Amino acid sequence: MTEVEVKKTQDSLQSRLAQVIELLNRQRVVEDLTHRQEGHHQDRVESLVHRQNLVDLQRKLEDLHSADVAYILEALPLDDRLTVWQLVKADRDGDILLEVSDSVRETLIADMDDHELLAAAKEMDADELADLAPELPRDVIHELMETLDGQQRERVRSALSYNEDQVGALMDFEMVTIREDVSLEVVLRYLRRLKELPGHTDKLFVVDYDGVLKGVLPIKRLLVNDPEKQVADVMANDPVSFHPDEDAYDAAQAFERYDLISAPVVDKNGKLIGRLTIDEMVDLIREESESEVLNMAGVGEEEDIFASVWKSLRNRWAWLAVNLVTAFIASRVIGLFEGSIEKLVALAALMPIVAGIGGNSGNQTITMIVRAMALDQVNTGSTSRLMRKELAVALINGLVWGGVIGIVAFLLYGSWSLGVVMTAAMTLNLLLAALMGVLIPMTLARMGRDPAMGASVMITAMTDSGGFFIFLGLATIFLL
Repeated sequence: MTEVEVKKTQDSLQSRLAQVIELLNRQRVVEDLTHRQEGHHQDRVESLVHRQNLVDLQRKLEDLHSADVAYILEALPLDDRLTVWQLVKADRDGDILLEVSDSVRETLIADMDDHELLAAAKEMDADELADLAPELPRDVIHELMETLDGQQRERVRSALSYNEDQVGALMDFEMVTIREDVSLEVVLRYLRRLKELPGHTDKLFVVDYDGVLKGVLPIKRLLVNDPEKQVADVMANDPVSFHPDEDAYDAAQAFERYDLISAPVVDKNGKLIGRLTIDEMVDLIREESESEVLNMAGVGEEEDIFASVWKSLRNRWAWLAVNLVTAFIASRVIGLFEGSIEKLVALAALMPIVAGIGGNSGNQTITMIVRAMALDQVNTGSTSRLMRKELAVALINGLVWGGVIGIVAFLLYGSWSLGVVMTAAMTLNLLLAALMGVLIPMTLARMGRDPAMGASVMITAMTDSGGFFIFLGLATIFLL
């Protein structure tokens, strides 16, 4: 990473984005003014002003870290995004492509020709190439593979052979290995001969002559121990390690649990084949968190906020269609009790309260269950215990808050029986919400689906229809 890349201003990201937008707006204003001018020198004036604004914008981008440029690109509409992208120096394309979100990366790659893609890819390590390869055109991938040496080509193929949610797809091949039968002084001399250490190197990996992992030597142990000591006397013999076919999210949780910065990846024979680093794990946790939020809301996949109308429609229509069906069912439930509502208009004013509180309670339950499942704190075998606990919470909340709204109903309409029905309906709907809040994610997990998929949509549908039916049904039986 160059000095330009690590140079940061004291401004916040929002401030940097605002400065870029201001330069883009200034360019558009100047272009508009020069177009209105009449005279022999109009084209020359326009060209000079246009070029000066682009130079100012390019200088601003050069002062920003690649991650900050990626943030700015994600926050700009497509036309402005491509304008800024064209001003980024070619040697930074690869770093920025790896930093932006998948949806924005798609728009940037579409704007690049094969030559530009090849130039950007050649600057990447094998693990980075594997991340980017699925989104590159086939002919570019084929040509790129031919330019790699044998080791790099094998590493890329190895990373591509794993699913994106496996450790092997995320492992890094750049690492420092040493032998256990040498002194710390020899290790220090070896490190001094290296041009630089791979990023996030907090430990060296100790292997035998067959490449089998024997342990790790933390850098802090290397620095504080007597240089005459042998590596075998100082190294840690039981490091946390992973296999390439393990679930990547489980590895991320281990990184968080054990405060890891890097960890070895070994094959079934114990041979060291790569390492995981904290930056990949942080990215994975963020992506999983974003995916969970999107899934609960019924959004199919990550979406570029400035995507075309048609693309956004395709991403959202499925669960909206489901929601439409469930809303129609809820409306038919209300239709069953039209006569009751006509006789007691207060029911129309109170029934949204029952449904709304039930929906909120259900979303609380389902959020807690999905989070616990994501952290491997519960599994489908815990369903009955969780259900008893959540039903108890719902019963107490229903009696307390149902009693409160029952008193309010009595004060508003002067009917104690209406207040009792309101309390009972609130309690029963909260019990329904708790039941569905546990069953929905557990059932999805048993089916091999993401427990968060459409969970918010489904729980709201259940508590709306159920709440209307319970409240209006009780009112019809006891009040009319």
